[in-house]
Amino acid sequence: MRLLRQNPDGVEVILYASNVDPAATALSACDVPAVEPRYVGDAEYAAFAIDFCRKHGIDVLIPPRRLGALAGRAADFAAVGTRLMCSPAASVRTLTDKVATYEIAGAAGIPVPPWRVAADADGLRKAVADLSGTGERLCIKPSGEYSAFGFRVLDDRPLSMADLLAPAEPTVSVEAVATAFERAAANGGRVPELLVMPYLDEPEISIDCLSEPGGELLLGIPRAKDGRFRTLLDDPELVAIARRLVGHFELAYLTNVQLRYRAGEPVLLEANPRPSAGLFHTAYADVNLPWAAIRLLLHGDSGLRQPPRLGVRLAVAEAVMEIAPRPRIPGANGLTVYGTTTSVEAGTLGLSVRTVSETRPGPVSASTIAGVDR
Repeated sequence: MRLLRQNPDGVEVILYASNVDPAATALSACDVPAVEPRYVGDAEYAAFAIDFCRKHGIDVLIPPRRLGALAGRAADFAAVGTRLMCSPAASVRTLTDKVATYEIAGAAGIPVPPWRVAADADGLRKAVADLSGTGERLCIKPSGEYSAFGFRVLDDRPLSMADLLAPAEPTVSVEAVATAFERAAANGGRVPELLVMPYLDEPEISIDCLSEPGGELLLGIPRAKDGRFRTLLDDPELVAIARRLVGHFELAYLTNVQLRYRAGEPVLLEANPRPSAGLFHTAYADVNLPWAAIRLLLHGDSGLRQPPRLGVRLAVAEAVMEIAPRPRIPGANGLTVYGTTTSVEAGTLGLSVRTVSETRPGPVSASTIAGVDR
């Protein structure tokens, strides 16, 4: 939100934020908080979003979730005076399905890890047998859009005392997952497809991307994660992977490509047709990507003229900020989005305020910034 307020053009913005949870932290950081409806279908959510933008005179809408409900509806939003910042509906559908993502990305020459799909207990056991030959640790995750929910590292080793006393890890045995499949099937419960794949090596690389409609990458900033530290990398090889993926799927505006390593080579972990939760780190590259995306959407020109400052190392620490007393929030209005100009929507899957400081020899300077935190 601060990047939007402190935009280089000096445009005053009004930030609307909403969440299904009235106690969401982000609602204390925006200008106009609201609560959005919970457990509604795509058609109802889209109708709600369009009506919300009409009532509040929203200029730009940048949704960080429920993209499947909103993608492809740019004309509907335009009819009420709102510009929708979103990639094509077909790409959104593909990238929210990890199996389809790997199939299409691999066929396009984008490096992907080996993987299998499991939809039942026998399929899981077979997938594990197929992938176990290399001796790599394996992991599972739901194929659909579940964020990190459902991710587990498969580990059949007996629990040791050292394991018990170490920090907890998201591990589970193969048979425990197989039994969960069997119980769900027996009880008539929903059984999602699971992606089975090697547990890839660190560091995890998150590439924040800005691209034109049609997929031409204007800027990609790779960010390596190492505990509480982040490094903004100057690595053309990583950006080239993002460029190929963004171009192939014709992604637009703010998106994110995540990579990890296998046998020393970067491979695709996942791609998100939305801004990343850590987009705010890119401010330390001396660029304002959220505002550049706004300019690109409204004027066809990002306004970026200088290359980003890369090689920057950041430290992330918790911070505390004083806020105004909680306002009374209407119970029926709101929208989870991230956007700007005269009136704008700000996305809120949960906002965290952190102190992020560049680490260099000698004294460390710090400034407090805000970002979306899942």
